Formats: sequence, structure tokens, C-alpha cells
Amino acid sequence: MLAAAGWALCPGRAARAASGSPAVVLVVGDSLSAEYGIARGSGWVALLQQRLQTQGRPVQVVNASISGDTTAGGRARLPGLLQRHRPAIVIVELGGNDALRGLPLQTTRDNLRAMIRASHAAGAKVLLLGMDMPPNYGERYRAEFRAVYSDLAREERVALVPFFLAGVADGPQAAALFQEDRIHPNEKAQPQLLDNVWPALRPLLPRG
Repeated sequence: MLAAAGWALCPGRAARAASGSPAVVLVVGDSLSAEYGIARGSGWVALLQQRLQTQGRPVQVVNASISGDTTAGGRARLPGLLQRHRPAIVIVELGGNDALRGLPLQTTRDNLRAMIRASHAAGAKVLLLGMDMPPNYGERYRAEFRAVYSDLAREERVALVPFFLAGVADGPQAAALFQEDRIHPNEKAQPQLLDNVWPALRPLLPRG
């Protein structure tokens, strides 16, 4: 009841409800969500907006992803994004660049936790997209990196996609689903990325 009351009392959401404006899903990510190297409108975030429209859901998707962004960058940008867009849901897809740059896992954990709590304080639900590292990083590091996401999801009680690139990076046709850099999924992979996100996102969406 307290959560519902807090939601109702949020000025931005009250105004949206009164005006009939669509609820907002805010995506804060890096190049995996920013359509790096692929045609505009072909990424999984754009496909999400198309699916919502096809289903007649009054939801607007705002893609605030930036190629190369880290959890520190996302944490710094998030307060302004929350104020500007008043989202109902925040999808956080960050952390891969932290690992590629060798940043401490505790720093990544702290930044993601801060983003989750800021989103909750603004009345938004959170969906965390988990990541993994290639085998050459070592199994111990990979396990600790994956645990950042699973631990936060449990501790902060947020929805989780355990591995955002499931069926793409670990599938039998992985070579055909990546760009030449072997880091960024190509256009063929984008529907699979959306299908990875959708089951966890759908229960969070506003009804009606």
C-alpha cells in the first residue's frame, strides 16, 4: 500500500495519468543498446517499441544508451534522465565496459546499486540486464562478475535478465550474429536480444 501511495503521489506520474500520456520505459545502456554499427531503428530497443505498439500498449521507450558508457557514466547521467522523463520502468544495461577497462568489481556493484536506488526513489521499477565476460578472463573472474548482477537483483529486489546475450554469444551460430569486431551483435541478433529481455520486462509493464 505504501509503494502504491508513493507511486500515486509522484507528480510526474500523476500528471501523466491525468493527461493520458504513455508510461515511459527508460533504457540506460552502452553500445549493446545504442545501435552501434547497425542501421538506426534496427536495434533491440527500437524493436521493443515496435512490439509494444503492435500490442496496443500505451508505452513510450526512451533510449538513453551511449556507446562506451560505464556504470559511472550511467550513474552520473541517471538523475537528469529520471527528472526529464519520469519513467515507470528503468532498464539498466551497463557493466561490460567496466570489465573491459579493468575497473574494480566493487565499483561496478556500487554504481549499479546507486542507479537502482535512485530509480526506486523516483518511483520507477528496475530491470537489470546481466552480462558475462569471455572465457579468456578466467572462470573465477567471470563468476564474480556475474554475481554482481545476481546479488544486486536479490538484495535490491529487482527483476533480472541473467545474461543479456544468451542465445547470441553462447549459441551455435555465434559467429554469424556478431559484427566483425566480435564484440557487438549485428542486426540478425537484435530480435534474440529483445526476446531475452521481454519475459522479465512484461510483468513490469503497466496494465491496460
